[in-house]
Amino acid sequence: MGKGMRAGKKPKAPGGGSMQKQLQQMQAMQRQMEALQAELEEREITATAGGGAVSVTVSGKKEIVSLNIDKEVVDPDDVEMLQDLITAAVNEAMRQVDEMSGEEMGKLTGGLNIPGLM
Repeated sequence: MGKGMRAGKKPKAPGGGSMQKQLQQMQAMQRQMEALQAELEEREITATAGGGAVSVTVSGKKEIVSLNIDKEVVDPDDVEMLQDLITAAVNEAMRQVDEMSGEEMGKLTGGLNIPGLM
């Protein structure tokens, strides 16, 4: 037997009772993450392309809220350019939503990479 141990007694688990405390901390973090997720979904990001000729606003849910196109870039002979501007603005807005979500969740999780988040 180890020093200080008596027959019939089990050694205490390291940090005795800390499993319950860790579970409570994880549950609290989960509630905080759910609240933050709801808050992030309400936020909006606006991105532009073509020097502001096209602007798109996307919610934290990654849904397009608005799309504005300057009439000067609407050229029936160059539809491809307009498509490119819209694509660029949407992609940039989506990238910014991902970045915002990652930063905010990172603050909460302390940089832990938790699968399934954003």
